[in-house]
Amino acid sequence: MFLSHIDVYLSTTPPPTPTSLPLSLQISKLVFRERDRQTERERKRERERKLSVRHLIKAAAEALLSKSHNAAQGQEEEENVGQKRQRPSEQVRGFFYSLFFPGLIVCGILCLCLILILWGIRVLLQRKKNSASTGKKGEDQMVIAFFHPYCNAGGGGERVLWCALRALQKKYPAAVYVVYTGDVNVSSEQILEGAFRRFNIRLTHPVRFVFLRKRYLVEDSLYPYFTLLGQSLGSIFLGWEALMQCVPDIYIDSMGYAFTLPLFKYLGGCRVGSYVHYPTISTDMLSVVKNQNARFNNATFITRNPFLSKVKLIYYYLFAFLYGLVGSCSDIVMVNSSWTLNHILSLWKVGHCTNIVYPPCDVHTFLDIPLEEKKMTPGHLLVSVGQFRPEKNHPLQIRAFAKLLNMRKTESLPSLKLVLIGGCRNQDDEFRVNQLRRLCEDLGVQEDVEFKINIPFDELKNYLSKGTIGLHTMWNEHFGIGVVECMAAGTIILAHNSGGPKLDIVIPYEGEVTGFLAESEEGYAETMARILSMSEEQRLQIRNNARASASRFSDQEFEVTFLSSVEKLFK
Repeated sequence: MFLSHIDVYLSTTPPPTPTSLPLSLQISKLVFRERDRQTERERKRERERKLSVRHLIKAAAEALLSKSHNAAQGQEEEENVGQKRQRPSEQVRGFFYSLFFPGLIVCGILCLCLILILWGIRVLLQRKKNSASTGKKGEDQMVIAFFHPYCNAGGGGERVLWCALRALQKKYPAAVYVVYTGDVNVSSEQILEGAFRRFNIRLTHPVRFVFLRKRYLVEDSLYPYFTLLGQSLGSIFLGWEALMQCVPDIYIDSMGYAFTLPLFKYLGGCRVGSYVHYPTISTDMLSVVKNQNARFNNATFITRNPFLSKVKLIYYYLFAFLYGLVGSCSDIVMVNSSWTLNHILSLWKVGHCTNIVYPPCDVHTFLDIPLEEKKMTPGHLLVSVGQFRPEKNHPLQIRAFAKLLNMRKTESLPSLKLVLIGGCRNQDDEFRVNQLRRLCEDLGVQEDVEFKINIPFDELKNYLSKGTIGLHTMWNEHFGIGVVECMAAGTIILAHNSGGPKLDIVIPYEGEVTGFLAESEEGYAETMARILSMSEEQRLQIRNNARASASRFSDQEFEVTFLSSVEKLFK
């Protein structure tokens, strides 16, 4: 390539003059000059290459710097946005923090004012009690009060009330006895006469009745929903009405209104006791709701909805907690059966002051009834004794009796008649009886079923003396005075396989059968058919065992255990 450049140069250069340099020198000079030019071009290209690399590096660096700057700016903007978002919550938090101590002070002042008000009410009530407890001779008289809003009813709970009053009047004749009742439509004399007519109990000393006008607050019909809570809160207002009319020294709740106990204890300054026939809520009720079983107190639409069942279960647990708190205020607790004892101990936690006091049953009044086979007419009489309340489950008796009559058509059974004996407390109970009458008509057994409402004791005794079978169908009956009365009268009892009848009453006596238990319609119908198919000797043996076993529940046994339990209140 270099030689080609020389050839071109020689061909284009004019011939040297005489003064020109020698040819060899000229060629050497051209060679060096061409080398310098080539070197210069290479240096230029190298400089351009370096400049290009520097430019690329600079551009990349600038891009990276720009990117990092943008990222930092975006992060800063996000932090600003986050701070803006957090500002309202921080402001709210700061607002609440600023109110905490003033609110705490206000709450403390309000609590102090409430305590002072309650203390003032207690002082006024104590003065009222001291002025009212002074007798005619200037001596202080002890005032013993029973809270029993339905004392004119004819159930087993009312029998406990009158027997308790009779036992206390025998031991403490100088005391003043008060009964808080909501039976405003009858007089004191009519109430006492009704107690004698129904229970054959006559008190030896006078009783003062304090009539309460707000009994409607504890009626279940007033609370179609949240009935337990509504009735319990209503009992507080009813108890307040009672406390304002008479402040006793000793207060005994004989009907199961436990929410009145702290009212009389802490405001009235009373020594309080309670006789529990049936816990307002029990672990069995919790299990019914938890298992989504339909009962008279667990509607079908709730059992079919898991969410509603859970809500009701939470409600029951909260109510059970409150029930345990108010029940623990009692100085002494009496329960009517082993079943009730187990539930009260689990809810109230008062085992140190709780005793079983079986309710009084007029066993001796029935001892004059002969136990041999009763022959009214060719046939058998089936008797049911119990108040017309939903938990007594009278429809089960009627349906089981209808099944028994259907069995009679295929088997050679004698004529049968069912008599339902019970007390009606109010219009709700009367409406319930009318529903039972319609059920009999629907099943076609209206001619074979009779209803006896609020009948005298002598008439009750007469029916029991003629009855072959005594029916009881309440699930988890707390005790069952009607069951004991049937056994004492010689009527073969067929009770529900639960509660007090199962644990305390219909149990073997000296290893022998005292009665029968069942649960379903079919079970009741089959057991009734089995009893009716027995020989007279077999039925007589069961009657003898049942009467001997029933002696554990006499009035005398009740008086001994009741007075022993309440003795702590008089110390």
